[in-house]
Amino acid sequence: MTDVLRRGRASLAFGFFAQGVAFALLVTRIPAIQDRYGVSDALLPAFLAAVPILAGVGSVTTEQWVKRIPPSRLLRWSQPVVLLALLGVGAGRGMAELGVALAVFGLAVGALDASMNMLGVSLQRTYGRSIMLSFHAVYSLGGILGASLAWVGAHWHLALWVSYLPVVAVLLPAALLGSRWYVDGGTEAGGAAVADGKASGGEAGLVFKVLLPLCLVMSFAYIGDSTVSNWSAKYLQDVLGSSEQLATVPYNVYMVTTLLGRAIGDFGVRRFGAAAVVRLGALVAAAGFAVVAVAPGAWVGMLGFTLVGLGLCVLVPQTFAAAGRLFPGASDAAIARLNIFNYVGFLVGSPLVGALGDTWSYRGAMVVPMVLVLVTLAYARSFAAQPDRYGDGHERPRTADVGRGSNGL
Repeated sequence: MTDVLRRGRASLAFGFFAQGVAFALLVTRIPAIQDRYGVSDALLPAFLAAVPILAGVGSVTTEQWVKRIPPSRLLRWSQPVVLLALLGVGAGRGMAELGVALAVFGLAVGALDASMNMLGVSLQRTYGRSIMLSFHAVYSLGGILGASLAWVGAHWHLALWVSYLPVVAVLLPAALLGSRWYVDGGTEAGGAAVADGKASGGEAGLVFKVLLPLCLVMSFAYIGDSTVSNWSAKYLQDVLGSSEQLATVPYNVYMVTTLLGRAIGDFGVRRFGAAAVVRLGALVAAAGFAVVAVAPGAWVGMLGFTLVGLGLCVLVPQTFAAAGRLFPGASDAAIARLNIFNYVGFLVGSPLVGALGDTWSYRGAMVVPMVLVLVTLAYARSFAAQPDRYGDGHERPRTADVGRGSNGL
């Protein structure tokens, strides 16, 4: 591979890492944000729901922007906006300022998530082998670091802006510097224009009916993910009788197993193919939810959440990669549209499990994400490479030229 590709891959990986840190610092300090601004329990869900809704708007807008602007440029400027909005959340003085900061954060995150995955898919196409899971592994690593920094801030009772400022001061200039080496990859021909002369961000060949199975898989994966992130601690403490301290462990274990699974997942895709890895991931995640639902005690419950992490971790990166394979001439538009269902799953998952837990039982509620993850098996064929698309099911390494580098600002 050329030095341009290596630098492009490394700089994009850092972008994923920075986003993982920023998002974890926001979501893990929600109680502190609520206390700082006096947000009531009744009003808090509205603030929390606004972020993914606006992120969906940002993703839709990105689909239109990439028709005229390279994804690298969108990523270059959306990432600093996300970091500055995070600092705004910590430094504001009133609820109106909090609302503005969260709104900017949500809109920028939508553009950031979409453009990051657009560049990741185009780089994978240029490499000719699976590398998407490695980007999401770095995102998980950033999330672990961000959650750890949040713990430090909470432990030492630091003001939010004091916790956020050093992180933003380090990540923002580093992200801007790294963005000089982002690579807007070409098509399956290794940088050539698509046959009809349109950029890969266009809508040529994009058929939503074909994309829909991947949209459903994305939603189901994030319903499972939000179940763990929002309900694992409560489940262990209230249902399985663990201590408050032990109840904080499952999500950390879930994040670590997600990192490990993604770190080795690309090798599995190269050896066995994406469809096989997705099937295995769905089965392992479903088994994990089943273990959680019938667990007699806290330690067995933690084992279940560990299995969920190992299984779910492959689904989202492979869903983005599959969209790139299905629509090689319109991958940017497909990814922007697919990215919306990330936020749909996030919005649906937590309230769904909470409602079922309150009206029925939390053990029974765990069956719902289990069944939804199993439905992924019916759509696994959408992840298999076809003869007329890049890849051959077991993607082989190959060296290819790249499209345009993005060194200018």
